Amino acid sequence: MAVKKTAVLVLDCAEPEELAEFYAALLGGTAGPGGDPDLIEVSDGQGIRLAIHRDNGYAPPSWPRPQDAQQAHLRILVARGDIDEAEREAVGLGARPVDTKDNSGSRDTRTYSDPAGHSFTLTVSAGPQAPG
Repeated sequence: MAVKKTAVLVLDCAEPEELAEFYAALLGGTAGPGGDPDLIEVSDGQGIRLAIHRDNGYAPPSWPRPQDAQQAHLRILVARGDIDEAEREAVGLGARPVDTKDNSGSRDTRTYSDPAGHSFTLTVSAGPQAPG
């Protein structure tokens, strides 16, 4: 019998409260304390989506510059008809565009950095609706 497990993506930054509020607003969830005083969890009520951890020596990644390759990014799925509104919402919350070219078709992807410099994409979901 296998031990039941779950995984949480943890983003490091200097100001976890601010970054957790950014992702809570962007993902329609809430931010609350984690088990560690330097950890804040972002949840949608069905489970933890991600966590934000304080790193006092944090330096943001420099991706997409080639000398510092991207190590990971969040991929946020949205319905095709909602991609423009999702982009306005993300930028309004403090995201900075990295690459927002309109690819059209099923590969429409727009890349941003969050307020702490982590990259994420808004991507059109494969189906008619983004997963709920």
